Amino acid sequence: MHENLLAYINHYSKNPLSSEEEALVIATFQPKKLRKKQYFLQEGDVCKYASFVVKGAMRQYSVDDKGIEHIVHLFIENYWASDRESTIMLTPSKYNIDAWEDTELLIITRAEMLDLMEKIPALVEMIRLMDERNAIANQRRLSSTISNSAEKRYEEFVENHPQFIQRFPQHIIASYLGITKETLSRIRKQALK
Repeated sequence: MHENLLAYINHYSKNPLSSEEEALVIATFQPKKLRKKQYFLQEGDVCKYASFVVKGAMRQYSVDDKGIEHIVHLFIENYWASDRESTIMLTPSKYNIDAWEDTELLIITRAEMLDLMEKIPALVEMIRLMDERNAIANQRRLSSTISNSAEKRYEEFVENHPQFIQRFPQHIIASYLGITKETLSRIRKQALK
């Protein structure tokens, strides 16, 4: 189960993990399984773990006063799922994270991750690169949301995340894009013409 994580770390660092470092990673990251619709995190709880998705699909969302879900992140294999603000600040989360499919995770606490980072330089390198890419992706998404038409946002989504189209239904994708499912349906029909 840890093979994907080890490959991920090695992919994002210049120096491959030694066998001792691999053993540390395997000993520290614990497997966890979620059934479809089972929560990894519920709004109001402090997020205690970061998770690496080995298999499956998850979503992170908030629910407004009218009961409408607002998707902020989608996760599939080789994605990291967590509420970083809640984990770092030890504050109640504003989000739910649940499994959209039966999901297999590798989980780690913040304290365990910080301890591993002191022992494994490749992990520090991977996290630095992940943080940079995450900041860029968030900036692009924010810019797209405030500047682009619904059609352009969908076009960028399909271009940047084609694998999500097969894994999540239209209403989830529409929420992620900040549009109604009716608008998404119209856009998809126009794209097929």
